[in-house]
Amino acid sequence: MIFWDDVPAVRAADVPQDGYLLDIREQAEWDAGHAPSAVHIPMGQLGDRAGEVPRDREVFVICRSGARSAQVTVALNQAGWLARNVDGGMKDWAEVGRPMERDGDGPPYVA
Repeated sequence: MIFWDDVPAVRAADVPQDGYLLDIREQAEWDAGHAPSAVHIPMGQLGDRAGEVPRDREVFVICRSGARSAQVTVALNQAGWLARNVDGGMKDWAEVGRPMERDGDGPPYVA
């Protein structure tokens, strides 16, 4: 069980420009709109691909609303990473006007 107060977190507006942003959403969510500098590893693939996530810097984990990324943040921290959840997820990211791009036609949006 996750106690939200125990999850290290940061608001989308406070994620550093050069921060390592790990987007754990599903492919369709990613395709609709994502941060240009984000690294996409869907939550279900993270167990197999964890070696791709750097251990020598802070990792900012993002999903749509912050719930799935909170779970991943806890798991990464327990496994030795230094991770923070992006509170409010991509919904907050878009709301505060952080840059987004889309794979496909049309403007990016949060799916």
